[in-house]
Amino acid sequence: MTVQRTLARVVTSPAPEPGFMGAGHTAVRVIDLGGAGFALTDPFIGLMDDRVERSGLPLGEAHPHAGFETVTFMLDGYVQDRDEGPLEAGDVLWMTAGSGVIHNEDVTSTGRVRLLQLWLALSKAERWAAPRFQRIPRAGVPVRREPGVELLLYSGRSGDLRSPTLNHVPVTLADVRLEPGATVAQELPASYNGFLVVLEGAVRVGPDAVRVDADQVGWLDRPAGASAGAGGGDSVLEITADASGARVLLYAGEPTGDPVVVQGPFVGDTREDNTQSFNRYLNGEFVRMSALTETVPGQA
Repeated sequence: MTVQRTLARVVTSPAPEPGFMGAGHTAVRVIDLGGAGFALTDPFIGLMDDRVERSGLPLGEAHPHAGFETVTFMLDGYVQDRDEGPLEAGDVLWMTAGSGVIHNEDVTSTGRVRLLQLWLALSKAERWAAPRFQRIPRAGVPVRREPGVELLLYSGRSGDLRSPTLNHVPVTLADVRLEPGATVAQELPASYNGFLVVLEGAVRVGPDAVRVDADQVGWLDRPAGASAGAGGGDSVLEITADASGARVLLYAGEPTGDPVVVQGPFVGDTREDNTQSFNRYLNGEFVRMSALTETVPGQA
């Protein structure tokens, strides 16, 4: 029996705050990093919405990560990364920090930039996977088109499409554009947790037609009795645009079921894990992004 998904809660994003890069950078904490709330957001640790208004602003400096993945979605603008290549609107960079990487050694903005960066949990069994990165250019993303609907599939499945993106934890990531009144039905395993970020317009979700406006996040319900690894096609999420149309990002994935401890740039099972990661970083054991060869989605 196919379960109709609805929303368990709708959260309004806070106002932008001054960012760590100084004048010209603001950020919205869409999902707080880790903490007690991770049981509700698993496998999603945190999501930041970064806005840069000043051309040539260095986007951070060299820093380490370990124990998780980052998924950077370029919404607007263009950045040049010495190690990971250029990213422009519609591109996604999927980075597995795993056992430890050093990145952002030379990244600068060109004009106005807006990007979303997701911190994605690795399961306990894959927490220390070998580092890698995948660039997913907008031009190569599978596209599902139906009347009034354009869905760009960056990861997972949608209809007859399957993204070639490599995943440790199964994740569906889609950029959905809806004309006024249009509806899209997205199949998901009933076990998946997930959320919608409404970028433009407003939508009604599920059989209860729960409204989500721009700058709000709608979290999917968790069907009673859904078990991990149940497989695809056992639940469906229907999204309908209001009269103004809408653009929505859908993030959905298999919960790891493993607790995490977030400390600065490190994620581990325990604080001791993060201390070990920090010591390995100090001892020069983390790989630099410049030493990695880009992983091509769809190829081992």
